[in-house]
Amino acid sequence: MTLTAPDPTPAAPSPNTRLGGRWLTDWRPEDPTFWSSTGRAVAGRNLWASIAVEHVGFSVWSLFSVFVLFMGPEYGVDAAGKFLLTSTAALVGAVLRVPYTFAVARFGGRNWTIISGLLLLIPTVTAAFVLQPGTPFGVFVLLAALVGLGGGNFASSMANINTFYPEGKKGLALGLNAGGGNIGVAVVQLLGLLVIATAGVSSPKLLLAIYIPLIVIVSLYAALAMDNIASVRNDTGAAKLALRDRDNAIMSFLYIGTFGSFIGYSFAFGLVLQSTFGRTPLQAAAVTFIGPLIGSLIRPVGGWLSDRVGGAVVTLWNFVAMAVCTLICILASNAGSLPLFVAGFVGLFFFAGIGNGSTYKMIPAIFQRKAQVAIAAGTPSEEALLNARRISGAAIGLISAVGALGGLLINLAFRQSFADTKSGTPAFWVFLAFYVVCVGVTYLVYVRSNRSDELVTV
Repeated sequence: MTLTAPDPTPAAPSPNTRLGGRWLTDWRPEDPTFWSSTGRAVAGRNLWASIAVEHVGFSVWSLFSVFVLFMGPEYGVDAAGKFLLTSTAALVGAVLRVPYTFAVARFGGRNWTIISGLLLLIPTVTAAFVLQPGTPFGVFVLLAALVGLGGGNFASSMANINTFYPEGKKGLALGLNAGGGNIGVAVVQLLGLLVIATAGVSSPKLLLAIYIPLIVIVSLYAALAMDNIASVRNDTGAAKLALRDRDNAIMSFLYIGTFGSFIGYSFAFGLVLQSTFGRTPLQAAAVTFIGPLIGSLIRPVGGWLSDRVGGAVVTLWNFVAMAVCTLICILASNAGSLPLFVAGFVGLFFFAGIGNGSTYKMIPAIFQRKAQVAIAAGTPSEEALLNARRISGAAIGLISAVGALGGLLINLAFRQSFADTKSGTPAFWVFLAFYVVCVGVTYLVYVRSNRSDELVTV
């Protein structure tokens, strides 16, 4: 059975919609007339500015995936210590996604985008002073924690952009927003490769000379191009409702498997190549950026595909593919085959990117379906749809926080695996088992029971 969300009565754009102001006091993206005459252009302007800041945020969050390639024996940090540094950045970035989600309601999407962008100056300026041989390991751990500031941007950015778009456009919009941010991982790793290839492993601070001014530029861009939506101001009740919702917990689990895999593998790829196959920093850097680049570029495709065939179906088969790619990595590690291993690992990035887009399409669609149920029970259409946007926006931020913890778990698993066995194979077996569980959960909860977004047609 297919339920169709009723269209609101078309209305002319309200004179209270402030196109040039900082607060939009009338925002009705589900109204076709409003969307075509006003909403599309405003939403697009906010989307591109959001992508710019989130892109730099991801790059900063991923700095230690590059810094560890510069940290030779003179730094006195072994492989386990390097995995601890990437794990610290992953942990702090994940935890910060919770307050960053609330910050949109507290300060406004535009205002918080500017603030969160400028906060990125803290880790980058600090790194300019301490990133050198002889620095105590504890200082590097503190720097890794500060780098985690870049991980929070995603939650606030996605929660904010979710409120700008109608249901039928969210898959692609959220995919572009997230993909544009995710690609910051590949960009910083590619820049790291260029620095190593041209200036050598003794010049990591050249990266900072690029990113410190870039942070200022994108923050200024956000200030000039973005708006706040008045209806989400101080709306902390939506987050409380999302926390109590069963689907919030289930989707958080699935997002650990998609985004957690993407960010965890992004941080660990270079270290795994060095530790498993003895690659030099330059050789590792020459391959490391390929996976995050592919995973980032393909993420909007996951959202676009889910808009057409359903996010749950895409997510289900995606986890099957991730399990197959993990098995390839295990076989390649045991056989000592670098080409096969890289193929399997890049495949993991590819399908993690698809899954990131499909799971994020599922979140607003699930709450849209609940709005339809409420409408059928007598709740006014406008009220039910507004509540769906409110709660799904909060859920997106909270789910992103839990999902990011997957990056921490992956790096800790690799750290323990290499410490115990000098191999990453035991960690890959754990990842394989997890993806199999994700296949089962997706099928039982959202495919077989028809609780997926295939029930929503807009």
